[in-house]
This record gives sequence, C-alpha cells and structure tokens, in this order.
Amino acid sequence: MAKEKKMNIGKEFSKGIISDNPVFRLVLGTCPSLAVSTSLENALGMGIAASFVLICSNVVISALRKVIPDKVRIPAFIVVIATFVSIVQMVVQAFAPALNDALGIYLPLIVVNCILLGRAEAYASKNPVFYSAIDGLGMGFGFTIAIALMAIVREIFGAGTLTLKLLGKGILLDFNPYIARVGLEPILIFILAPGGFFVFGILMALFNKIAESKGKQKAELGCAGCPMSKTCASCETNNDKKVEVASK
Repeated sequence: MAKEKKMNIGKEFSKGIISDNPVFRLVLGTCPSLAVSTSLENALGMGIAASFVLICSNVVISALRKVIPDKVRIPAFIVVIATFVSIVQMVVQAFAPALNDALGIYLPLIVVNCILLGRAEAYASKNPVFYSAIDGLGMGFGFTIAIALMAIVREIFGAGTLTLKLLGKGILLDFNPYIARVGLEPILIFILAPGGFFVFGILMALFNKIAESKGKQKAELGCAGCPMSKTCASCETNNDKKVEVASK
C-alpha cells in the first residue's frame, strides 16, 4: 500500500516536467515565458516566484475546496493567488530590487497566469491538500525548467554570454571567444521576440517528441489542450454538447 502511494506521489510530481509540462505540452503561460526568457537570471527568478505562488495557492484552494461556492470559485481562486503574488512581490522588491526591475509588470501579472488558475481549477479544487502541493511543486518545477531552457538557448546564441546573479552572488560565462573562433558572432534576433518564438517552437517540438515516445498524445492548441476545457463555457466542445442535448 505504501509502495503504491509512493508511486502516485512520484507520478504527480514528474508529470509537470515532461508529459504535462505547462509551457511546452499544455501551452500555458506563453506570454511570461517569451518575455522573461531573455536571460537565465530573469527566467529563474520568474520560475521560483511562480512556483512559490503555485504551491501555496494550490494548498489553500485545496483546503477550502468544500467551502468555496461553485458559482464564485474562479473569483475566489484569483483572490487566493493574488494574495501570494503580493507577498512574493514585496519580498522581491525588498531583497532583489534589480530582479524586480528586470521582471517588471510580469511579476504582478502572475495573478492571471493561466498555469496557476488552470491548476487551481483542474486539480487543486478536486484533490486533497498533500497531492495538490505535490502537483504545484511539479508544475512549478516544469515551468522553471521550460523558461530556463529557453533562456539558456536565447542568451548564449543572442548575447554570447550566460549570466546568473541572485541575491548579490553570481557567475558570468562568456562564450564570445569560442563563437569568434569558428568565425561567427552572437545572433541578436535570439534575444528579440522573433527569436523567442523560434526557440519556443523548437523546444516544444522536442518535448512533444519525448512525450510521444512515452505513449503520450501530441500537445493540442486551443480548447482541447486547456486543463479548464471541461468546465469552460466558451469551449467549443462543451457548446456542441449543449446544442446536442437541447436538440434531443
């Protein structure tokens, strides 16, 4: 029995890394992923902040899932998420002002990040507190890995460097001499918006390939790929079902 529970915990955590990666598989949180992945430092800062909010909001929403009325569940979820985002923003402003300036508006916009609201609706509101915390940890880790990978590719190819500086300590890796040796130079477009979309597409294809090799379906864009599709009033599939029921 204990072994089965342990396997379930491992599955709940690991699903957010590859098979259900929120960025490359569920295609959620695309806007902040593209915006802050110009450097590894910014990507890790956003990933850690979003992970903290995701874990804490999952725990609180799961604990209150039987108390929150169904009709106001979405506003209630947003209030819970906004509370933890405010805490994170105040901490970052106090201890990492440079990171706060770099992330800019995208730090408070964690409130409306589809990953957090999606996990609250699709998982935390239907499962116990412990498993909701594991789900938040796994999804947060997967989100951090996704934007960190994008940042590594974009920063190395776009600027020829890789920087990481958190809480006053950091490292700087300069790849420009090695790039110059083969007669090349940094490609500026990689740290611009078009380069972000290019790297996003390449990594998404890679994650899809890995997931498919493990028997998973391709990531689907639109309603089919959204974790809230079953309860969304705007979902085309749900509307088709309503029309079918009404015709009967």
